Amino acid sequence: MTDHIDASRTEAFFTLHHRLPRQSPGSDATTRRLLALAGPLPDRPRVLDLGCGPGRAALLLAAEAGAEVTAVDLHEPFLEELREAAEALGLGDRVRTVRADMGDLTGAAFPEGSFDLVWAEGSAFCIGFDTAVRDWQRLLAPGGAMMISDCVWTTDAPSAGARAFWDRNGPLRTLPDTTAAAVAAGCTVRDVLLQPESDWDAYYAPLAERVESADPSSPGMEWALAATREELALRREHGAEYGYAAYLLRPADPRWPTRPETAADRSAVHALNTAAFPTRGEADLVDALRADADAWLPGLSYVAEAPDGSLAAYALLSRCRVGDAPALALAPVATAPAHQRQGAGQAVVRAVLDAARARGEALVLVLGHPAYYPRFGFGPASRYGIRPGFEVPDEAMLALVLDGSVPVPAGMIRYPAAFGV
Repeated sequence: MTDHIDASRTEAFFTLHHRLPRQSPGSDATTRRLLALAGPLPDRPRVLDLGCGPGRAALLLAAEAGAEVTAVDLHEPFLEELREAAEALGLGDRVRTVRADMGDLTGAAFPEGSFDLVWAEGSAFCIGFDTAVRDWQRLLAPGGAMMISDCVWTTDAPSAGARAFWDRNGPLRTLPDTTAAAVAAGCTVRDVLLQPESDWDAYYAPLAERVESADPSSPGMEWALAATREELALRREHGAEYGYAAYLLRPADPRWPTRPETAADRSAVHALNTAAFPTRGEADLVDALRADADAWLPGLSYVAEAPDGSLAAYALLSRCRVGDAPALALAPVATAPAHQRQGAGQAVVRAVLDAARARGEALVLVLGHPAYYPRFGFGPASRYGIRPGFEVPDEAMLALVLDGSVPVPAGMIRYPAAFGV
């Protein structure tokens, strides 16, 4: 009897959602933004869209990225919708559907390294964000990326009503905690995009209309309508407390293990910085910052290890301010001469930025080469109204927003005294 009730409720739920524009919060504009963040991609990228639903993202990826999309879902009617739409748009040769459980892809027989991009908009919650990040990495070709979104708290103090709902329907975490989970699962975070409220409207407005027109007498529909109305009401009352965050992830480079520095590393860190730069100024800067309790942040001084256990690269984030708002300064970044141009520097920068995200920091600034730092997501600080207190080329003063849920401060950068500026 229980199985029959569960089946009727599941069918009623799907009936409510059939032929809707979207099955989760999203928009074509957000998909395009995420696609741009995921690049560069091959000319004809191989994309795996997991939990694709009726395939709105799959169609866009095929049409605008020229991708060969393998779209996976367990619900055959959604796949049929996708096949019909692909044929109508002339994309039938670019979109292949596979009925499979994204939590167990063994039956789908996807070899390791099969895809340049793994895509999961609003679907990873079905198996859990941590499981998705851990298990799907094997499917990426070298240089590949994953886009996985998850619902997160956007406040440190959610209301009792919001927490009660999500505790019943899948407990949420904060952005920093979700970032830490991605790192623990073996990935580094390229970007995080908190989806705008308009993405929720694009999902919920058509769903609300469907709820009003549904027949409550059909099997399981009364339950489906009640659950959906509760969800819609929650968003109206508590929508500022949670949202969808889309994570652009890449597997961490296994050649260069990274970790926070320890007290035993200090002399080696000094030697590395001395060897990496023409003078010992950067090495002395690290020592001076370490002695400044207002500037030094334990856990944000990172090293990358060479295969022999020696230090290959180093990166430091210390406290600075933009006006009166806290921010982080990335400096120095150093790679031992024997390991330069081999990825060690990139590995340690990504690791220290991930650590900053995981502790809830919002903004990082760097005075650096404009051809190097954009690969980590940095862009001109001037676009946010942030400026240094000294003359530098605009393209060299760069900023990276780690948490888009908080306003970006504008004003003059105030560095710790050790920087001498």
